[in-house]
Amino acid sequence: DVDVGDEVSLWPYAVVRGDEDHISIGRFSNLQDHAVVHTDRGIETVIGEGVTVGHRAIIHGARVGNYVLIGMGAILLNNSEVGEYSIIGAGAVVTEGTRIPPRSIAVGVPARVIRSVTDDDVKRIIENYKAYLELAKAYGNGSL
Repeated sequence: DVDVGDEVSLWPYAVVRGDEDHISIGRFSNLQDHAVVHTDRGIETVIGEGVTVGHRAIIHGARVGNYVLIGMGAILLNNSEVGEYSIIGAGAVVTEGTRIPPRSIAVGVPARVIRSVTDDDVKRIIENYKAYLELAKAYGNGSL
C-alpha cells in the first residue's frame, strides 16, 4: 500500500515495502541507492515533499516533514518524527518515538539536536532535492 507523488525518484536498489501498512512519499522526494522504507502493522510511514533520503538510510514507521535531508546511513525508527526543514546527519539513529523539531539538525546515536538550521542550510536542502530532480530527468531522457 504505497502512494508516490509526482516526480519522486527511486534510485538503484531502493526498497519501498508497504506490505504491513501504508507508505506515502510526497512529490519531488528522492530515495537514493539502497534506501529502505518500511512499516509495522498499524504504523504508517509518511515522507513529505522535497525530501532527500540518503544512500542506505532506513525509514521505518516514521513521519518526515517537508524539505528534510536524511543523511547517508541514517535510521528513523517507529513513531519517530522529523519536522520540516531539518537535517538528520549521516549515520544518526532517531530512536523510537523521538521527535525532532522543525528546522533542526540532529546527529549521533541516539540522534540529538545540535543546533537550528540556518538559511544556508535550508538553501542546501532545497538545492539537494532539486539536483536529484534534474538528475532523474537526465536519466529519463537518455542524456546520461
